[in-house]
Amino acid sequence: MVQEKIKNQLILESTTLWDFPRQNYGDKPHGNNKFNGVTPAFIIWNLLQRYTKEGDLVVDPMCGSGTTIDVAKELERRAVGYDIAPYREDIIKNDTRKIPLKDNSVDFVFIDSPYSDNIKYSNEPACIGKISCEKEKFFEELEKATKEIFRVLKYGKVMAWLIGDQWKKKKFTPVGFKLYQMLSKYFDTMDIVCITRKNQTSNTPLWHNLAREHNFYLRGFKYLFIMRKPEKRKRPR
Repeated sequence: MVQEKIKNQLILESTTLWDFPRQNYGDKPHGNNKFNGVTPAFIIWNLLQRYTKEGDLVVDPMCGSGTTIDVAKELERRAVGYDIAPYREDIIKNDTRKIPLKDNSVDFVFIDSPYSDNIKYSNEPACIGKISCEKEKFFEELEKATKEIFRVLKYGKVMAWLIGDQWKKKKFTPVGFKLYQMLSKYFDTMDIVCITRKNQTSNTPLWHNLAREHNFYLRGFKYLFIMRKPEKRKRPR
């Protein structure tokens, strides 16, 4: 939904369809809106307002240009951002598949991961974004990251994962469904939100005409899986 300001207060989204006209909000930057695959800042803002409080530890294990850090600090949360190829100095170089934090120590995790090898995220050979989602290895590596998120998150606390599907060379890969099936082994589902995609390079009249002419669909949304680590100390399903 288009965001408004009422008495200088930003308004929480009230439906499961989030449609943001811009990557940023306010007068200060939150991450870099020119960064490949940058996360809309309002996603982070909404999640932190609903599922965290001041002083909570917020972790983004694939921090990109630092959107999560910027929003979290603005809301007076403690923030730690990791990335295999850090974009700026306050992002710690680290592979998501081994998070250097203690068990059950984090209040909230947000992750906006690659959903295939369609974007060049980094030159790091170990980058998950160099693996095609058409290969099972892609989901095996995402499960390693999932296990780490499960380990560091406190019992009863929430994580959110942003992901999209792929249509490439006349083949559709339901990345979101496959990821959700895997996440459900570890976490309880709170809700699923659809995020409208606006700034992808294919969102042009040329590509829309090609989609009609050649009978395919452009990707119009991403999934936002909002999930909770169970209160009880049960093993992953």
